[in-house]
Amino acid sequence: MLRIFNTLGKKKEEFVPLKKNEVSFYQCGPTVYWIQHIGNMRAMVLADLIRRSMEYLGYKVKFARNYTDVGHLTGDEDAGEDKLEKGAKREGLTPQEIADKYIAQFEADVKALNCEEPTEKPRATDYIPQMAEMVQDLIDKGFAYATDLAIYFDVEKYIAAGHNYAELSGQKLENNLIEAGKGDVADKNKKSAMDFAVWFFKAGTHKEALQTWGQDFKGIDQPIKAGFPGWHLECSAMNKTLFGSTIDLHMGGIEHIPVHHTNEIAQSEAANGVKFVDYWLHNEHLTVDGAKMSKSGGTAYSVADVIAKGYDPLALRYFFLQAHYRSKQNFTWEALDAAKSGFDNLRSQLVSFRPRSASLRAGSAGNPGEVDKSLALKFTSALEDDFNIPSALSVVFEVLKSDLSDADKYATIMDFDKVLGLNLSEVSAIKIPAKVADLAEERKKARANKNWAESDRLRDEINKLGWQIKDAKDSYELKKI
Repeated sequence: MLRIFNTLGKKKEEFVPLKKNEVSFYQCGPTVYWIQHIGNMRAMVLADLIRRSMEYLGYKVKFARNYTDVGHLTGDEDAGEDKLEKGAKREGLTPQEIADKYIAQFEADVKALNCEEPTEKPRATDYIPQMAEMVQDLIDKGFAYATDLAIYFDVEKYIAAGHNYAELSGQKLENNLIEAGKGDVADKNKKSAMDFAVWFFKAGTHKEALQTWGQDFKGIDQPIKAGFPGWHLECSAMNKTLFGSTIDLHMGGIEHIPVHHTNEIAQSEAANGVKFVDYWLHNEHLTVDGAKMSKSGGTAYSVADVIAKGYDPLALRYFFLQAHYRSKQNFTWEALDAAKSGFDNLRSQLVSFRPRSASLRAGSAGNPGEVDKSLALKFTSALEDDFNIPSALSVVFEVLKSDLSDADKYATIMDFDKVLGLNLSEVSAIKIPAKVADLAEERKKARANKNWAESDRLRDEINKLGWQIKDAKDSYELKKI
């Protein structure tokens, strides 16, 4: 039985999908104005692990991960410059060119980390009509109002209608409600500091906005109609279009809980009249050297930085496997070295388990092996416990230390890799130098003749060349030291 920690209820809950054996799963994807750092990439890998886990457990998963290519301001609370416009000005490109450039980079990075392709990859700018329709629904139902600068969601009306605006975040709203009517510096006509924009007009600080769409909202006495959607609105509209009014899973970083996801819930449930998301999942942050990642401090490392230092990006994925999605993880280059060593050792052992040619493993029968049921049950139990990937990974080491045949070890770990996503089936057999192979054959003959002194001497020669030889009945194995 799968149990998921639901941020909405603040506890682990049995997972019951809306449709039997089917899962609708949405992840907040990147704002594509810059290269994504490895903290953001960790979030992508974690979602991939959850998606793979659910598929391993027998669910058919429809997974959507969006691209925000408009509307996300430099502040999450309706403040600042649009991030795409900021990127466009920085590089002398149009917002669309910036989006295309960094989507391509992002997709190369997630591919390098072996994340499965989403079922859907919606771009916000392709869903403007659906966003405008949702804004109109909110206006028609009395949950939105206009000023000269924007159309805002009316949080007090939402609360008055019986909704718990702070259910996800657990915040206390009394102080904010007392401030209602005072507005803020950015828009003096905003009713409450809690109200958030669902549509910005091409006015005020956004008068020269590069990305705008002309919309004629009924019931709004406002001459300046052209504008762009609020960031929170994007996910609500895309979710409804792709999945319907209610979805099973929604995932994002913990920083999204108090503002972005809280506002998604409010506008979606006000517009649609039903529950928006059944299970909310939130991943913790990746730190670097114990501190928050920083561009100015030179610690906002990218996948390209990892590759430039000579690491296989799958070693970074292996590193990510070692911490639960709800736990913080600290990145250091030393920690990545340790992960690389562990990953290399795992691959090396798998090569020794795989049936190979007689020059590497004499007398190999080519047995495909079977998945061990008891260890597979332990692996499954870890996944069912709120996607506990570190515990699942520990079962791999149990397989390595077990008394299973090499073929069964190989088959069992290959089965687990459907979730881990380390591409272990593509690990190539290590090419053995001719001199090492010749010494191994000489040693085999010496052992057959019971010339133990010569056998030991040849073993030492093989070791000096960086290889280890392991004897088996009428055969041997060679392993790189």
